[in-house]
Amino acid sequence: MIADSRKTALVIGAAGFVGGYLAKHLKNDLGRDTVLTKLSHESIKSEGFPVYDLDILRQDDIYSLLKKLMPEEIYHLAAQSSVALSWKDPGFTAAVNITGCLNLLEAVRSIEGYSPKILLIGSGEEYGFLPDGVTLVSEDTPLNPGNPYAVTKAAQNMFGSVYARSYGMHIVMVRAFNHIGPGQLPQFAAADFCRQTAEIMAGKRENIIRTGNLSAKRDFTDVRDVVRAYGLLAEKGRDGVTYNVGSGECLSIEELLKEIIKQSGAEIRHETDPLKLRPSDMPEIRADISRLQRDTGWKREIPLALTLREMLEYELDRIKNNKE
Repeated sequence: MIADSRKTALVIGAAGFVGGYLAKHLKNDLGRDTVLTKLSHESIKSEGFPVYDLDILRQDDIYSLLKKLMPEEIYHLAAQSSVALSWKDPGFTAAVNITGCLNLLEAVRSIEGYSPKILLIGSGEEYGFLPDGVTLVSEDTPLNPGNPYAVTKAAQNMFGSVYARSYGMHIVMVRAFNHIGPGQLPQFAAADFCRQTAEIMAGKRENIIRTGNLSAKRDFTDVRDVVRAYGLLAEKGRDGVTYNVGSGECLSIEELLKEIIKQSGAEIRHETDPLKLRPSDMPEIRADISRLQRDTGWKREIPLALTLREMLEYELDRIKNNKE
């Protein structure tokens, strides 16, 4: 069923991996009038969307754009989302992920009579290091962040809760677990493995994939299933409540790699690259998604094997057509 097309949805930080998928879902599947923002140096490939340059570190600019558009839904995707980069530049990560979020909330709050639904996108990384024997995490599991990125996202979540409770704002917080799909940058494991595999298949590198820690187990979901969850949460999510978004299952990074190699049909071995290892890493984590399913009816639709096959095909096409 097509939702009310008179609603305007604003996707902040739409130039990233998730932004394009979310924009298309909001417009094509939910019938939203969808508006996107990006940084001035970024580009957005999605056509047919109004696009504005916006730096979330400039609160006055956020206020001006909101006053102009008055969107009923705001999806806050803008973030420094690389764990590796957060170790190298924790100050920048904190500025974007915490101050940027506060700038948005303050801009909304300063517009009299304006009360949009706001989705703040956090991360399963917030749970961090778990007690011995605990691998399944609910939204009530105590947070113990294990890297600077996770700390900033935990702070964003807490500010969202405070603003919803204190000011009656319609804010829903998300802790999204690993989401993957065609077009993801190779700074993330699945995309990195697919790119390396495609280069091997194309004869552009030796038959060795260089990896980081392969023993960690993670909860992987196709990005297209993830953005469906976001749309449902904007409609049905409860104010001030946090929702895990993931598959509810987990597998090791090694199993992920083996599936990619299997689909390639090539003889490939792997070696550990010390540069890909993190200072610290959680051994295993998966999402309890019962709250998401209970409140929205969401369920996973795209099998992981299909996602990986399409990611590999994307990388092969990129090489064939000399795309950067």
